[in-house]
Amino acid sequence: MTIEFDNNLPIYLQIMNYLKREIVTGRLKAGDKIPSVRELAAELQINPNTVQRTFQELEREAVVETKRGLGRYVTSEESKIMTIKKEMAGDLLDRFIGGMQELGFSNEDIADIVAEAVKKDNRR
Repeated sequence: MTIEFDNNLPIYLQIMNYLKREIVTGRLKAGDKIPSVRELAAELQINPNTVQRTFQELEREAVVETKRGLGRYVTSEESKIMTIKKEMAGDLLDRFIGGMQELGFSNEDIADIVAEAVKKDNRR
């Protein structure tokens, strides 16, 4: 796992976002074991306390769950994973719409541009 850290955002948040992205894209599946604090800290070359904070926040959000003596696992609740996916999509849309509005496009123009781009998208 490699993450290029941004100095403008706390590291634990960047790791949280990375792990959430791995989950919603299916690279980490529901029920998968995630690395231990020590493993992840060593791999990312960061303080274990930072990783511990990341995991505490992910547990608080019910994204991961701890099985005593076995480690931490991605939640098996598919609805929680879908909620995270929708939140991430909402964040992307907010940034996109804000950027388009800064360029002077109206909401109607933005909708037309997106509709046209979706029609042209041959990837799927």
